[in-house]
Amino acid sequence: MAYVSRLKKEYKERVVKTLKEEFGYTNVMEVPKLQKIVVSRGVGAAVADKKLIDHAVDELTNITGQRAVATMSKKDVAAFKLRKGMPIGAKVTLRGERMYEFLDRLVTSALPRVRDFQGIRATGFDGRGNYSLGITEQIIFPEINIDKINRMDGMDITFVTTAQTDKEAKSLLTELGLPFKKK
Repeated sequence: MAYVSRLKKEYKERVVKTLKEEFGYTNVMEVPKLQKIVVSRGVGAAVADKKLIDHAVDELTNITGQRAVATMSKKDVAAFKLRKGMPIGAKVTLRGERMYEFLDRLVTSALPRVRDFQGIRATGFDGRGNYSLGITEQIIFPEINIDKINRMDGMDITFVTTAQTDKEAKSLLTELGLPFKKK
């Protein structure tokens, strides 16, 4: 039998049933699901020091369990001494089992390590059922060794869903375990 992550199994067994009841879906295929998670990080200081990109790629690779890629600038910006094609960040797109494993680790071990954590804000929805979350320090992830980091950096995590509205997406992400702040 193939490995199935805990969160994926929970989605199929419990979340689908709960969302069908809440929104009155008649077909299982109507129920929104998580398509992908994109973890990205901008490294503005990489214009002066090229090794910062390598550190960012290595840290994202350790955090997500999948090889990160460097992102390149799309145009010249003279004010920032930036040329087209220069590496300025790193990103990883997670799908399938790795996506569910990352979400499970984010919810159960990383977010509780944030200082004075009260929950995540529900203002990061884009109107089409996708949610973006900003993290200010990479040390909340247990995969990062505090002694080996050279600078504190944040990252953006984007959850792309098949939901049509923000309400459906919030309900889906809440059922998957994301701790939104209570109003």
